[in-house]
Amino acid sequence: MTAKAVPTQQVDDERVRITRWDFAPGAETGHHRHEYPYAVTYLTDARLKIVDPKGAESIVEMKAGGSYSRPKGVEHNVINAGPAAMAFVEVEIKL
Repeated sequence: MTAKAVPTQQVDDERVRITRWDFAPGAETGHHRHEYPYAVTYLTDARLKIVDPKGAESIVEMKAGGSYSRPKGVEHNVINAGPAAMAFVEVEIKL
């Protein structure tokens, strides 16, 4: 059984949902679809395997402090492909 990433909800109001995600090595979110546009900021360096709904895989390397944003509707599974624990904060925009 694959370990699951651990979400810690920090804020959930009418405007935003802010979640910290912590991943042990090999941990994953499981396949999911984003219902809101979102931005992510990395708290640690990370090597991620991203798996799309068709099973295509890509590797993404991020540095601590790095950020990106995506539109609503993105579907994927996010897996910690690195040798160390990693974490990021996700901000979903509800407006």
